[in-house]
Amino acid sequence: MSIATRTGDDGTTSLLFGQRVPKGHPQIEAVGACDELNAALGVAKAADANPTRRQQLTLIQHDLIALMGEIACAEGDLARYEKSKFRRLQPEDLSRLDDAVAALEKQSLDLSGWATPGATPTSAALEVARTAARRAERRMSALAAAGRGLRPLLGRYMNRVSDLLWLLAREAESG
Repeated sequence: MSIATRTGDDGTTSLLFGQRVPKGHPQIEAVGACDELNAALGVAKAADANPTRRQQLTLIQHDLIALMGEIACAEGDLARYEKSKFRRLQPEDLSRLDDAVAALEKQSLDLSGWATPGATPTSAALEVARTAARRAERRMSALAAAGRGLRPLLGRYMNRVSDLLWLLAREAESG
């Protein structure tokens, strides 16, 4: 079986349960931005020798899979999605990020001034991931204007991911 289905040759792609939409559809843009973030997190993880940060990034990657599934679902299929085996982000996922942010803020990290990425390979990779998270957040926010609402938890989660990545980059810079 080939991964080349050839069904997208006409400029369309499928949402989660098969509804066809243009490849530039806002939901596809949002999912694509989250997919880019997932890849950027993989690069950051590969550049980082710190096992705690690597584990945090892995957990975010797993959460992103759940988040992308929900975004990729047509609004008319949300009830079906909620009944499916697919995992959905939960308030405790956001709490985990809030706790990580609070723990980093308690450290004596240099949080003054504007960060200039590139102090270390790890911090630079984390900054690239942070900017990808901000883009994903913008794409997710744009869905409401396109008529596709999201649970507020998803937007809060993505916002917190970018906050955490900024702090992780500061931590990586401090050695």
